[in-house]
Amino acid sequence: MTNSNQKELSVEQREELLGALKARFEENMNRHEGLEWANIMAKLDANPEKMWSLNEMERTGGEPDVVGYDKENDEYIFDDCSPESPKGRRSVCYDREGLESRKKHKPENNAIDMATDMGIELLTEEKYRALQELGNFDMKTSTWVQTPSDIRERGGALFL
Repeated sequence: MTNSNQKELSVEQREELLGALKARFEENMNRHEGLEWANIMAKLDANPEKMWSLNEMERTGGEPDVVGYDKENDEYIFDDCSPESPKGRRSVCYDREGLESRKKHKPENNAIDMATDMGIELLTEEKYRALQELGNFDMKTSTWVQTPSDIRERGGALFL
Protein backbone atom coordinates (compact mmCIF):
# COMPACT_ATOMS: atom_id res chain seq x y z
CA MET A 1 0.00 0.00 0.00
CA THR A 2 1.23 3.49 -0.81
CA ASN A 3 2.27 5.61 2.15
CA SER A 4 0.84 8.99 1.20
CA ASN A 5 3.07 10.82 3.70
CA GLN A 6 6.33 9.50 2.26
CA LYS A 7 4.99 9.06 -1.26
CA GLU A 8 6.90 5.87 -1.90
CA LEU A 9 5.77 2.71 -3.59
CA SER A 10 6.00 -0.84 -2.31
CA VAL A 11 8.35 -3.18 -4.20
CA GLU A 12 5.33 -4.78 -5.89
CA GLN A 13 3.85 -1.43 -6.96
CA ARG A 14 7.24 -0.29 -8.23
CA GLU A 15 7.76 -3.41 -10.33
CA GLU A 16 4.22 -3.26 -11.75
CA LEU A 17 4.60 0.42 -12.64
CA LEU A 18 8.02 -0.05 -14.23
CA GLY A 19 6.65 -2.94 -16.30
CA ALA A 20 3.78 -0.80 -17.57
CA LEU A 21 6.03 2.20 -18.27
CA LYS A 22 8.61 0.08 -20.11
CA ALA A 23 5.96 -1.63 -22.24
CA ARG A 24 4.39 1.72 -23.14
CA PHE A 25 7.83 3.17 -23.88
CA GLU A 26 8.67 0.31 -26.25
CA GLU A 27 5.26 0.42 -27.97
CA ASN A 28 5.46 4.16 -28.67
CA MET A 29 9.03 4.90 -29.72
CA ASN A 30 7.84 7.79 -31.93
CA ARG A 31 7.17 9.78 -28.74
CA HIS A 32 10.77 9.63 -27.55
CA GLU A 33 13.14 8.92 -30.40
CA GLY A 34 16.78 8.72 -29.35
CA LEU A 35 16.00 8.08 -25.67
CA GLU A 36 16.99 4.85 -23.95
CA TRP A 37 14.91 3.03 -21.36
CA ALA A 38 17.93 2.14 -19.19
CA ASN A 39 18.71 5.85 -18.65
CA ILE A 40 15.08 6.63 -17.84
CA MET A 41 14.85 3.73 -15.39
CA ALA A 42 18.03 4.90 -13.63
CA LYS A 43 16.47 8.36 -13.17
CA LEU A 44 13.24 6.84 -11.88
CA ASP A 45 15.13 4.62 -9.43
CA ALA A 46 16.81 7.74 -8.03
CA ASN A 47 13.50 9.61 -7.62
CA PRO A 48 10.92 7.62 -5.63
CA GLU A 49 8.58 10.64 -5.37
CA LYS A 50 8.44 10.92 -9.16
CA MET A 51 7.69 7.20 -9.35
CA TRP A 52 4.87 7.76 -6.86
CA SER A 53 3.45 10.56 -9.04
CA LEU A 54 3.62 8.39 -12.16
CA ASN A 55 1.85 5.64 -10.25
CA GLU A 56 -0.88 8.11 -9.27
CA MET A 57 -1.33 8.98 -12.95
CA GLU A 58 -1.56 5.29 -13.78
CA ARG A 59 -3.87 4.54 -10.84
CA THR A 60 -6.38 7.19 -11.97
CA GLY A 61 -6.59 5.72 -15.48
CA GLY A 62 -3.78 7.62 -17.15
CA GLU A 63 -1.07 6.34 -19.44
CA PRO A 64 2.11 8.27 -18.56
CA ASP A 65 4.86 8.04 -21.15
CA VAL A 66 8.15 9.78 -21.86
CA VAL A 67 7.70 12.61 -24.36
CA GLY A 68 11.05 14.34 -24.09
CA TYR A 69 14.24 15.11 -22.24
CA ASP A 70 15.14 18.45 -20.67
CA LYS A 71 18.94 18.66 -21.00
CA GLU A 72 19.22 21.82 -18.93
CA ASN A 73 17.59 20.20 -15.88
CA ASP A 74 18.65 16.62 -16.72
CA GLU A 75 15.04 15.44 -16.48
CA TYR A 76 12.87 13.16 -18.56
CA ILE A 77 9.45 14.59 -19.33
CA PHE A 78 6.40 12.40 -18.84
CA ASP A 79 2.94 13.38 -20.08
CA ASP A 80 -0.32 11.52 -19.86
CA CYS A 81 -0.74 9.87 -23.25
CA SER A 82 -4.12 8.23 -22.68
CA PRO A 83 -6.43 8.45 -25.71
CA GLU A 84 -9.07 10.28 -23.62
CA SER A 85 -9.06 12.09 -20.30
CA PRO A 86 -8.88 9.35 -17.67
CA LYS A 87 -12.24 8.55 -16.05
CA GLY A 88 -10.68 9.11 -12.63
CA ARG A 89 -9.97 12.73 -13.61
CA ARG A 90 -13.13 13.80 -15.44
CA SER A 91 -16.09 15.94 -14.39
CA VAL A 92 -14.14 18.31 -12.17
CA CYS A 93 -13.85 22.08 -11.94
CA TYR A 94 -10.61 23.85 -12.81
CA ASP A 95 -9.71 25.02 -9.28
CA ARG A 96 -11.08 25.31 -5.75
CA GLU A 97 -12.64 28.72 -6.51
CA GLY A 98 -14.55 27.23 -9.42
CA LEU A 99 -15.62 24.27 -7.30
CA GLU A 100 -16.84 26.44 -4.42
CA SER A 101 -18.78 28.72 -6.76
CA ARG A 102 -20.86 25.82 -8.12
CA LYS A 103 -24.37 25.79 -6.70
CA LYS A 104 -25.84 22.74 -8.46
CA HIS A 105 -24.29 19.47 -9.60
CA LYS A 106 -21.08 20.22 -7.71
CA PRO A 107 -18.19 17.93 -8.73
CA GLU A 108 -16.23 16.12 -6.05
CA ASN A 109 -12.90 17.74 -6.86
CA ASN A 110 -10.96 20.16 -9.03
CA ALA A 111 -8.10 19.72 -11.50
CA ILE A 112 -5.57 21.94 -9.71
CA ASP A 113 -5.94 20.18 -6.35
CA MET A 114 -5.91 16.76 -7.98
CA ALA A 115 -2.69 17.56 -9.86
CA THR A 116 -1.07 18.95 -6.70
CA ASP A 117 -2.08 15.87 -4.70
CA MET A 118 -0.55 13.67 -7.41
CA GLY A 119 2.66 15.70 -7.55
CA ILE A 120 2.14 16.70 -11.18
CA GLU A 121 1.29 19.89 -13.08
CA LEU A 122 -1.34 20.68 -15.66
CA LEU A 123 0.08 21.18 -19.12
CA THR A 124 0.40 24.66 -20.53
CA GLU A 125 -1.48 25.27 -23.76
CA GLU A 126 1.85 25.16 -25.62
CA LYS A 127 2.82 21.79 -24.10
CA TYR A 128 -0.67 20.43 -24.73
CA ARG A 129 -0.42 21.36 -28.42
CA ALA A 130 3.07 19.79 -28.61
CA LEU A 131 1.64 16.58 -27.12
CA GLN A 132 -1.01 16.54 -29.86
CA GLU A 133 1.81 16.34 -32.41
CA LEU A 134 2.78 12.94 -30.95
CA GLY A 135 -0.58 11.23 -31.34
CA ASN A 136 -4.36 11.45 -31.19
CA PHE A 137 -5.33 12.42 -27.66
CA ASP A 138 -8.59 13.85 -26.29
CA MET A 139 -10.58 13.11 -29.42
CA LYS A 140 -13.84 12.84 -27.40
CA THR A 141 -12.97 14.49 -24.10
CA SER A 142 -11.40 17.77 -23.04
CA THR A 143 -8.40 18.42 -20.83
CA TRP A 144 -7.81 21.24 -18.38
CA VAL A 145 -4.66 23.23 -19.11
CA GLN A 146 -2.91 25.89 -17.05
CA THR A 147 -4.96 29.06 -17.27
CA PRO A 148 -3.43 32.56 -17.16
CA SER A 149 -4.42 34.56 -14.07
CA ASP A 150 -6.14 37.30 -16.11
CA ILE A 151 -8.55 34.70 -17.51
CA ARG A 152 -9.13 33.18 -14.04
CA GLU A 153 -9.81 36.65 -12.60
CA ARG A 154 -12.72 36.94 -15.03
CA GLY A 155 -14.02 33.51 -13.99
CA GLY A 156 -12.78 31.64 -17.04
CA ALA A 157 -10.49 28.64 -17.48
CA LEU A 158 -8.92 26.86 -20.44
CA PHE A 159 -9.73 23.35 -21.48
CA LEU A 160 -8.87 21.92 -24.86
